[in-house]
Amino acid sequence: MIKLTAKELRVTMSQALQKKQLKKNPIYIIVDNVLDTYNIGSIFRLADAVAVTKVFLCAGSETPPNHRIKKASINTTEWVEWEYQETALAAIAKLRREVPDIQIVSVEQNDRSVPYDEVAYTFPVALVVGHETDGVSKQALDASDAIAESIPGSKRDNRSVACAFKFVE
Repeated sequence: MIKLTAKELRVTMSQALQKKQLKKNPIYIIVDNVLDTYNIGSIFRLADAVAVTKVFLCAGSETPPNHRIKKASINTTEWVEWEYQETALAAIAKLRREVPDIQIVSVEQNDRSVPYDEVAYTFPVALVVGHETDGVSKQALDASDAIAESIPGSKRDNRSVACAFKFVE
């Protein structure tokens, strides 16, 4: 297993063979129009920590190489597979075509949402997180198998992207 310190991660470029040897979990992350590059970097750090298969950056989300994403991610963009899709719906459609029986779970406060710890998760799973103010797009919500509320019982509209994935760990 490849273990690098934060300092090593910042300066180490991955090699295709090394990336291929990393064990991946059947988890995908769809980033639906998240604009803050530091949020995107944090998602890459989390993706690396839990060994997700791939991150999809969609719509207005910045993509690597971006110095702020690199800084916030501690260069994990070099180790986590990612790709850009025009919309979250396009990423969902691609996953449904390519990954049999994938479950799509959006992280959002919504009429249909249930507390994150009450969702019956199955693998493979794709988690969708949305724009810091507007949340997950309506199209992606409509295409989701479940909608998980990241902070059950919260009375305020919480769209903290960093909080949205806290339950993944």
